Amino acid sequence: MNEIYFLVIAVVVLALFFDFTNGFHDTANAMATPIATGALKPKTAVTIAAILNLVGAFISVEVAKTISGGLINEDPSGGGVLIHPGFIFAGLIGAIVWNLLTWLLGLPSSSSHALFGGLIGAALVGAGFSAVNYDVLLAKIIIPAVLAPTIAGLGAFLATRIAYKITRRFDDRPDGRGGFRWGQIVSSSFLALSHGTNDAQKVMGVITLALVSAGMQEAGTDPQFWVILSCALAIALGTYSGGWRIIRTLGSGLTEVKPAQGFAAEVTSATTVLVSSHFGFALSTTQVASGSIIGSGLGRRGSKVKWRTAGRIGVAWLMTLPASGIVGALAAWVAHFGLVGYIIDTFVGMLIILVIWMWSRKQKINHENAVSGVAASAKVVKIKKNVKPLEPRRAKKARKVAKARKKEKEAKAAAKLREEMLRTASIEKIEAKKKAKQEKVSASKRDKDDSKKKKSKKKGKGAKK
Repeated sequence: MNEIYFLVIAVVVLALFFDFTNGFHDTANAMATPIATGALKPKTAVTIAAILNLVGAFISVEVAKTISGGLINEDPSGGGVLIHPGFIFAGLIGAIVWNLLTWLLGLPSSSSHALFGGLIGAALVGAGFSAVNYDVLLAKIIIPAVLAPTIAGLGAFLATRIAYKITRRFDDRPDGRGGFRWGQIVSSSFLALSHGTNDAQKVMGVITLALVSAGMQEAGTDPQFWVILSCALAIALGTYSGGWRIIRTLGSGLTEVKPAQGFAAEVTSATTVLVSSHFGFALSTTQVASGSIIGSGLGRRGSKVKWRTAGRIGVAWLMTLPASGIVGALAAWVAHFGLVGYIIDTFVGMLIILVIWMWSRKQKINHENAVSGVAASAKVVKIKKNVKPLEPRRAKKARKVAKARKKEKEAKAAAKLREEMLRTASIEKIEAKKKAKQEKVSASKRDKDDSKKKKSKKKGKGAKK
């Protein structure tokens, strides 16, 4: 019995550590786009996300029930099998290792699927194929994993098109889309709240599953309050630490994000996650956020999606369940050796975590250099003009206004030219008069001189005679 209690405590500690990694791994889901567009400063963004993740963890427990009472058949009396807490411990090791590895590479993979994969791998090794409820796995995890990012991407595409169509101007004046930055503060906060509602519950479900498997809680019951509170605090602290590597990827690695795009992507993601949480779908907020960003990039005219980066993210998505499952299965196999196996799992897990942390120090990324890479996209946020029309009536009216303004400018220019010409003509006339007067004066002077010369010649002739 003492060993069971020890394992439950170890599972709780490891689950909360995973919750912490989930927080900084998924901070980018809500805050990458507002940081990229300059709507929020990096530190302010992660602080808001941490607070709202904490609040969101208390909103619902439907996703926690899916994990604690649906994914794993932990009740032998109901036709299931007894899952030992040691196998949950092994599954968490698989999830944490994959989470930290993808964080090191800056890949926004699914922390949720890493958790599911680790648990499923450990359960298969520990209790056989009957330990997993495959109907729940298909209906509430795999199908939402395919549909949710697709739906979010389409929603963000349409929302971006609508946002740009509503704010488009045709009279060469600023369109005011920078105002979407203010909307992003609300939409990103909404997404952070939904992230806390969905992701914090997954760890609640894992801890509840451990308590049920140890006989400390009845199957099918809600998570206890201390479980909810501790998970909320862990994910909030992880979020506040900031996952700057993944923020850089989602902020500028997929597409250049402008305020209208960011607003559309965040609203779509938050709506998708909250609706899924209501129905108990344990989907990946990372996949939803990535799909929304890609959709918003396709929705903006002239925007380019970096499909190479999107392909790397897609590969990480596909590998998450099996890779974390393999690590969880290996850890569960080692756990068969009893206390020695758990010690080996703990030592190897800590060694891997230490190596990943030391490797990350070689290329340190924090809110300063991560934002410098993201901030380049903020330079393209200011949109002054949109010349290409979309709506005929507005375009026709705009052409009339532009034509009238052009005529007015031409008239002013012609009037100015006439004034200059008149001024020039008057100056030339005055100068001509002066010149004529001077010539007249010069002519009269010459006449006087000639007459004087003639008189002097006559006098000279008279004197000789």
